[in-house]
Amino acid sequence: MTILCVLLLLLMIKKETLAQTITPLVDKTLKSEGEKVTLSCKYDGAVNNLHWYRQYQGSKPEFLTYIYPHGATSQPLPDRLMPKVDKTNNLVSLEISDAKVTDSALYYCALMPTMTGNSTTLYKNLLNNKTLSS
Repeated sequence: MTILCVLLLLLMIKKETLAQTITPLVDKTLKSEGEKVTLSCKYDGAVNNLHWYRQYQGSKPEFLTYIYPHGATSQPLPDRLMPKVDKTNNLVSLEISDAKVTDSALYYCALMPTMTGNSTTLYKNLLNNKTLSS
C-alpha cells in the first residue's frame, strides 16, 4: 500500500500596505493518498484578491490560481484544485481533492501577485517527491 505523507510548505507573504497580513492556520498537513487536503490562511485588512502558488523541489514557484473576496476565481483552474474564500472569517483556502504523491510540494498563499517580500516558512516538504511504502 502506498501512503502519501503530504507535508506541505505554505509561505506567508506579508505586505505592509494598509496593514495587510496573511497567516496560515496550521503549520503542517499530513494526508494519505486519495484524501482531500485543505490549506487555509487567515488574512487581515482590505484585499483585492488572494493568490496561491506551488513550488516543486528544485523548481521555481508556479502560479496556481487567485480568488476574489466575492468568490470569482482565475480560469481555468488546475485539475483537483479549488480555491475558496470565507469573507466573514477572512479565510482563504485551497482544496486539493484526491491527493496524489505528486502533490507533495511547497504551497504559498499571498495577498499580492508576487513571490517577493518578507516571508516566513510555515510548512515543510519532507517527502522530496518520493513515495513511502508500507
